[in-house]
Amino acid sequence: MDHSTSDAINMSHGDMIDSHCHLDADAFIHDCEQVLERSKSRGVSTLHVPGTTADKWTELVKLSQHPMIDISLGLHPYFLTDTTCAERDLVQLDVALKQHAHQVVAVGECGLDGMISIPMTLQHRVFQAQITLAQQHQKPLIVHARKTHHLIMQDLKSTQYHGRGIIHAFSGPVDVAKPYLDRDWLLGIGGTITYPRGRKTQETIKCVGLEHLVLETDAPDMPLRGYQGQRNTPERLGQVAQAVAQLLDVSVARVIQQTTQNYQQLVSST
Repeated sequence: MDHSTSDAINMSHGDMIDSHCHLDADAFIHDCEQVLERSKSRGVSTLHVPGTTADKWTELVKLSQHPMIDISLGLHPYFLTDTTCAERDLVQLDVALKQHAHQVVAVGECGLDGMISIPMTLQHRVFQAQITLAQQHQKPLIVHARKTHHLIMQDLKSTQYHGRGIIHAFSGPVDVAKPYLDRDWLLGIGGTITYPRGRKTQETIKCVGLEHLVLETDAPDMPLRGYQGQRNTPERLGQVAQAVAQLLDVSVARVIQQTTQNYQQLVSST
């Protein structure tokens, strides 16, 4: 993709929502405000920053005072250490969700990861507890799933969770997507679809259609094709929108309008 052309497209449409961006990461510590301004100039109206660890929640609540930023609070499976710490953090999460109910749009980033050394028993315990908190506080879930979609579904069923959510960084065939769609969940679509290896996900998008998608960058991670090795940034969200538009043979404006509506309906239903 010609990046200059893409930037021109980005700047011609507003109101894009980056549904998953780690703006609180160290990679943005020196230029967070500038990144927000540049993102706004390229048509990004809102950035959703999910929580990952308890020690970041206070910072996230402060970030949520910015008019462009939505936040979630949660415990990412990557950073779990032991049961005692997890139980303490879950108590704090319950308190924080009560205290900051109006600032927090969802519970997450939480989930299960089959590619890390954290014991799956601990991952399940913490994920199930966060599902329960999401139910209690009437918040949607922001879910991380890597090689664990069947286990995610088991935990949603065992906890009798009936709310909605987003499967962050979805990649895979349509049969993996379908159980989430049956629950009226959304699929987070990011830079993966700009690579040739993303063909299964591209085909899923064609089958699923816009009504079940939200855009994301996962910045500073998940760089788009052509930016490997560089810090990812929400400024490039328009290129994800453009990739989706090309797959579905619709206008970029249509992609932005529908994905923005999908996100807003999800977070306003709480």
